[in-house]
Amino acid sequence: MTVTVPTTAPVARQAVPLAEVVRGDLVESVHLGHLVVLDPAGEARLALGDPATTIWPRSSVKPLQAVAMLRSGLDLPDGLLALAAASHSGDAGHLAGVREILAGAGLDESALRNTPDLPLGAAEALAWQESGRGPERVVQNCSGKHAAMLATCVAAGWDTASYLDTGHPLQAAVRSAVVELTGGDDDGTHGTVDGCGAPLFSTTVLGLARSFGRLAAEASDGGSTDLGRVGRAMAAHPEMVAGRGREDTLVMRAVPGAVAKIGADGVCAAGLPDGSAVAFKILDGANRPRPAILAAALRAAGAAGVPGADPAALDAAGDTPVLGGGRPVGLVRAVLDGALDRETAS
Repeated sequence: MTVTVPTTAPVARQAVPLAEVVRGDLVESVHLGHLVVLDPAGEARLALGDPATTIWPRSSVKPLQAVAMLRSGLDLPDGLLALAAASHSGDAGHLAGVREILAGAGLDESALRNTPDLPLGAAEALAWQESGRGPERVVQNCSGKHAAMLATCVAAGWDTASYLDTGHPLQAAVRSAVVELTGGDDDGTHGTVDGCGAPLFSTTVLGLARSFGRLAAEASDGGSTDLGRVGRAMAAHPEMVAGRGREDTLVMRAVPGAVAKIGADGVCAAGLPDGSAVAFKILDGANRPRPAILAAALRAAGAAGVPGADPAALDAAGDTPVLGGGRPVGLVRAVLDGALDRETAS
């Protein structure tokens, strides 16, 4: 396979600091990126870098893929629908859910075409290996999405063997949904393959934020639409979306009605029940600063004011200590607060 390497890097233009890694009394590392915080009307309350930058949304796009599946005939209870939008850790509940989705469609694990891997969660991966197992498709973090894609094909009468082909009707439906739900800033003509083997379509940071604002708002409005059903399922079953100790699960537990989803290479998006939303891309692809940025961005979006929110739990979700000799000697901190103050003053 020949890979064409671009001669320029548009994603790097106008990137600004989003987080600092502090060790002792010195800033050790700085992570640049693009971020936007939207108000309930979809207007930018805070824009850092260039939110119009086109990105690969990675697994943050899974809720939109799930919307396309519902529109194509998929019908799952909320807990399994949340798993369809998940990057799960691979615990027993996740694996049981994947198998339940497949069995409901008359299929088994042999139908999966995602990349074999170990469980994403460290404890889950260790337990899996200690049981004598190696990389398998069912424990790879995207297996819920792939099981749901297969179930969608069965419901729609589409071929299951070719469900990952770009020209498959399922993937055409996914592309259409991504373009529509993100607002069409990017027409999705940039296409590639995600780590799990599924087609991946581009969007912008701003478009990703828009879609999550709608996910959360429509979920809070009864969840009667396909978009609202996915948002409702995720908010009600945050442990199925990720797993214990994972930042998207933690922020959804801390803020009732919030919908959050991380993606690989430093991508994340979240929405609040009133339609406020955040999205960001960390330029170097690092995931370590992601929790701190997510928590700070949600605070800027007004998460602490959501009825029933636990601000302390939201802060804890963003806490990533820097260790020395096994004890905390620093921290990862978002640098959005000063930027928000400057935006407000101007």
